[in-house]
Amino acid sequence: VFNKLARCMRTVRSIARYLLGAGLIYAGIGHFTFSRLAFQAQVPPWVPMDPDFVVLASGAVEIALGLGLIFVSRYRKQVGWLTAAFFLAIFPGNISQYLTQTDAFGLNTDEARAIRLLFQPLLILWALWATGAWSKTKKRSY
Repeated sequence: VFNKLARCMRTVRSIARYLLGAGLIYAGIGHFTFSRLAFQAQVPPWVPMDPDFVVLASGAVEIALGLGLIFVSRYRKQVGWLTAAFFLAIFPGNISQYLTQTDAFGLNTDEARAIRLLFQPLLILWALWATGAWSKTKKRSY
């Protein structure tokens, strides 16, 4: 029974990892194409770089992380930690969107922007859980 449950859990984690990877690739493509202006609206005004550069760079990172989540099994936990760190790094943009009341992605009320803030920690947890990044690792003997 335990083996079946463990196999089922691995399958669910894999599906979650693939979905997160696909979502990141989709969002990353959006940074370069159909959502470029909306993403620029989320770059906080205090960031000392051109908003378009920030959007393009973060889009490239999202695509790379998405591909890593799907195709790089050897370093799955490391990619999970990097993905979680990325979600943490872009969180100030979401906070800025709320504080500056910037409309983007259909988030045109304070309530909608506040609800979105609640989902960022869930993305961090998703990345860590789906990759097994926070699970205990085997100690190496040297």
